[in-house]
Amino acid sequence: MNASEPVRPWTVFQAANRFRRVIRDFSPTPIPEQDVRALLTEAALAPSSGNLQPYQFHWLRDPSIKARVAQACNGQKAAMTAAELIVVVASPELGRQTALAQLEHIDTSDTLEQKFRDYHRAQIGKFQKILGLGGSVWWWPLVFIAGWLRPSLSLLPVGHIGSRHWAARNATFAAQTLMLGAAAKGIDSCPMEGFSAPQVAKILGLPRGSVVPLVIALGYRADSARIEQRWRREEGDVVITH
Repeated sequence: MNASEPVRPWTVFQAANRFRRVIRDFSPTPIPEQDVRALLTEAALAPSSGNLQPYQFHWLRDPSIKARVAQACNGQKAAMTAAELIVVVASPELGRQTALAQLEHIDTSDTLEQKFRDYHRAQIGKFQKILGLGGSVWWWPLVFIAGWLRPSLSLLPVGHIGSRHWAARNATFAAQTLMLGAAAKGIDSCPMEGFSAPQVAKILGLPRGSVVPLVIALGYRADSARIEQRWRREEGDVVITH
């Protein structure tokens, strides 16, 4: 590419996407605070169902809390050596709170046209019903039977379990945005699912109904970090054309 040509967003994304690797051994180099804040700001722009953003990022800045959560991550080296730990928390209640805040925004906005106000109110109303009555534990038997008869229905955002699965799925969109943003800044990451969710919830004082889909370790890769040749399934196995 000629030096005078503008940098294309695709080229930047591709470079960040290919830089991103799961790193389990971090150097002791700290991450500048402003970089972490910038990553969290961008992660909050990730898409979510109905724009309900049913998640939070818990940035563990207290060394004692960080150490306890690292231990709750089964003492994984990624958790123990990370410069920063971000706990991704999700719940239907966060979605319900966002719905109310979004309705207030719609009612007070002086830029939204009436047709857009009507559209967003209708969408939010639908999600409020799903997360309200649809989140009841009494739906679980029906969802279980429906999922058994038709597996494609097993991820319905209905019932106390289905609504939490829905919240967790939305949280992973933001988590991936965070990790790709980190890669764009030359910061490494490791998404961890191997941890004691009850312990993490207790340490952070999370309200009942919260789920923890991921704990993300951030830092700069150590010289000793294992970087293997990347392997992925063949495109023909992953991409199915209809």
